Amino acid sequence: MLMENTLPILLSRLDFAWITSMHILWTPLTIGVSWILFGLEVAWLRSGDERWYRLERFFEKIFIVNFGAGVATGVTMEMAFGILYGPFSQAAGPFFGNILGFETITAFMYEAGFIGLMVFGWNKIGKGMHLFSTFNVAFASSLSAYWILVANSWMQTPNGVVLKDGIFQVTNWWHAIFNDNAIWGFPHMWMATMLLGFFVLAAVSSWYILKNRHADLFIKMLKPAVLALLICAPIQIWLGDSLGVDIAHSEPTSLAAMEGHYHTYLPNGKVNTGWHLIAIPNAKNDGNVFAITIPHVLSLLETHTWNGKVTGMDSFPAKDRPDVWVPFYAFRIMVAIGFFLFFMALWGTLLMLRGKFTVQELRQRPWFLRLMVFSGFLPYLAIWTGWWTREVGRQPWVVYNIMRTYEGVSHMGVGQEIAWFAGYIVFELSVWAGAWYFFSKVIRKGPDLDSPLPGVSSDTDASVEAGGGMVRPSFAKPILHPEP
Repeated sequence: MLMENTLPILLSRLDFAWITSMHILWTPLTIGVSWILFGLEVAWLRSGDERWYRLERFFEKIFIVNFGAGVATGVTMEMAFGILYGPFSQAAGPFFGNILGFETITAFMYEAGFIGLMVFGWNKIGKGMHLFSTFNVAFASSLSAYWILVANSWMQTPNGVVLKDGIFQVTNWWHAIFNDNAIWGFPHMWMATMLLGFFVLAAVSSWYILKNRHADLFIKMLKPAVLALLICAPIQIWLGDSLGVDIAHSEPTSLAAMEGHYHTYLPNGKVNTGWHLIAIPNAKNDGNVFAITIPHVLSLLETHTWNGKVTGMDSFPAKDRPDVWVPFYAFRIMVAIGFFLFFMALWGTLLMLRGKFTVQELRQRPWFLRLMVFSGFLPYLAIWTGWWTREVGRQPWVVYNIMRTYEGVSHMGVGQEIAWFAGYIVFELSVWAGAWYFFSKVIRKGPDLDSPLPGVSSDTDASVEAGGGMVRPSFAKPILHPEP
């Protein structure tokens, strides 16, 4: 325990927590928005409604800025594995290194190739090929997320490997890749990216409606976004519940920390079924000084029975228990945000059913629009707190029940740790500031409503010269404003 609590170990953990927290600001939005761009392009090609095209081109700019920030912070995160966690990287290389290699080759390079066609291919490739490119950007970004979640989930449930002579040797690739945590962990994370994408686009659209700028265009985006959120939000709640049940079996110490659940049984010998709404752990990490507890709720949540047993912290040695403060409150923040976002989707849907979801009606009810703008930031906090719950809950292990964190960190002095930490802080904040500068610039400028549609020249010739060939328009009649 003494080695695990030294300052260099703490600095390594804080440094990597900073790096991953800043990187995860960008990649989920890339995934979610890429699928939405694909949907907008399909809607445009099927309907001929020019508004879908204008929305796609506008949100594509936000996607490009976000993608660039994700690449920059992702490269530094890859570096951080070797710099901060050298022994772990060496030991886990036979599995972890291969999975990150798969992510680079089959996902990142795949995505990078098609993103060039998606961004620069307008008026240079056919509409079918451009749609195919947009789909592949979305699919590749999801594939990239899958490999990353496989690697991280394996750290939670390290199936299919043995630690021999200080090296993790893979005994069953199928079990290692499709490990217990990945089965529910990836869908839960992927759905979080969709929630983030829809809420960010809904927030931007709501801001434009509030400002009465291009309101007729952005109401076109807000309506399907709210309906999609009505589907995604409850699915995400169900996925989170399923993941929690899995964690109760595969990582009981993590679940106990998330729930502040120290005692499996009550003093009278009965199963402790209570769920803590609020709790204050004691300094020894063996109980709560104060808690507001609701009986039977914990058993219902984790076992789906009235009196089911949920393993508490007292079933494990003190040296194997994670700290409770971060996972306990981070988990509750994430859950509260999830239900609030579901409420916003319900509110918007009810306004539609009542015929109140028009620009004029919404501007008379500005609180919905204001809360929708505010909700655009909440999925980021939910993803952050969910990730912190996941990572801190696994402690004191870097690979659960096999390699402890202090065994996996690089052997650096305090001065070196601080130098790396300071460098990463400056770099990540610079990327963040630059991205927000360009985000704000794109949003201030607004959508381009004057440029000609792909395949249609400004003087409405039947064909245009594009990329060395002739592209003939074959879309339905473009519609920018609804017919009376």
